[in-house]
Amino acid sequence: MSNFETRDTEKAAAFYGDILGLDLLMDHGWFQTYGSDAKMMVQLSFGSEGGSDTPVPDLSIEVDDVEAALERMQAADIPIEYGPASEPWGVRRFYVRDPFGRLLNILQHE
Repeated sequence: MSNFETRDTEKAAAFYGDILGLDLLMDHGWFQTYGSDAKMMVQLSFGSEGGSDTPVPDLSIEVDDVEAALERMQAADIPIEYGPASEPWGVRRFYVRDPFGRLLNILQHE
């Protein structure tokens, strides 16, 4: 689980909930958690680049339908910083920045 400080949880709700489609799993008012009920293993990645000569993203979020996620980003006028691209290591992905400036790698395994 990643934790990020913000004074504007509405921006998090709009981006991670409405656009990315993650569920609000916990809401204390002062602390909200978005995610899904899918079981995942903990992963930490370290790299000198993000692949294909891209910067290392702050977060990678795997989605069930990368094209639908891309369409929602475009409909919300969120600039696409890289991609969409089908990469030689078996993912289709694109990069965007969240409302807090973090670089996100949105991906789907092909």
